[in-house]
Parts: sequence; C-alpha cells; structure tokens
Amino acid sequence: MSSASTQQHRDIAARQGAISVAIVTVSDTRTRENDTGGDFIEARVTSAGHRVVFRAIVKDEPEQIGALLERIVAETDARVILFTGGTGIAPRDTTYDVISRKLEKVMPGFGELFRMLSYQEVGAAAMLSRATAGVYRGRVVISMPGSPNAVQVAMDKLIMPEIQHLAWEVAR
Repeated sequence: MSSASTQQHRDIAARQGAISVAIVTVSDTRTRENDTGGDFIEARVTSAGHRVVFRAIVKDEPEQIGALLERIVAETDARVILFTGGTGIAPRDTTYDVISRKLEKVMPGFGELFRMLSYQEVGAAAMLSRATAGVYRGRVVISMPGSPNAVQVAMDKLIMPEIQHLAWEVAR
C-alpha cells in the first residue's frame, strides 16, 4: 500500500508527460539483431508512451562503458539511463564496477528488491547479481542483468511502475 505522500508524488510525476530514456546493452556477443533484452526494454518504454532517445550496444570494457555513460549525459536529454548486462561476477562482468563508481547517490533498494524478486525465480543464484541504481549528474542510472527473464522482472516489477516518479524526483 502506498503512503499518501508517495501517491501524491506519483500523481505529480505522471503530469510531466513522456520521459526520455537511454538504453545500453553491455555485451561482448550481442548485436542489434539479437539484442532481445534491449528490444524488450524499448518495447516496454515506448508502449508506456515514453521516448527512447538513445540506444547502443557496448563491449564489456570498463573504459567503453564509462565513456558511453558520459556521452549519453552530455549529448542527450535522457532522464533515465538503463543498462542491461555485465552485472554478474564473471571476470568480464564490469558494468557494476563502472556504474557504482560514477553514482553520486545510490538507491540500494533497487538491487535489494531485484535480488529478492530474482530469488523467487532462480533461488540462491540471485545473489550473483550486482544489479544497482542511483543518480549521476541529474539522471537516474539503472543497471540490471542481461538475461531476458531478469530484464522482464526489472522492467515490469520495478522500473516501469516508478519510471515517471524516478525521473521527476531527480529533476525537481
């Protein structure tokens, strides 16, 4: 159940209209043709009436991930930046490392809730996820795993229900 002030904030946020969103898939193997996670995110964002103003696939290289985040912030009006992929514990998974160093304000609840929801789906393997979120230079930055099921859980249960509220909070 939402508190009265949370609902008031959601109502105010809903009046701001469409949100500009950037989507970044971090992968050494994905291409535009097989980026099902990025496609799913774009479909959810646009079907809710928001705009995808930037979309890219970047190799799981820390310098490239960091440079792309800087480019999005400098060149777009994206208020929400969604990263998918590179959040595990394998040696090539570096998205979390880059994003977590950049965040000025961390929203630990995103990762906590994501892992709780994932636990219901995959059991103890949920602890391997380093999903994270926060604020960087006035933008909401969310980093979720790249598996199609993880993307669906993050988008449907956490991000889309609050996307307007998140964008409004960092801009007000």
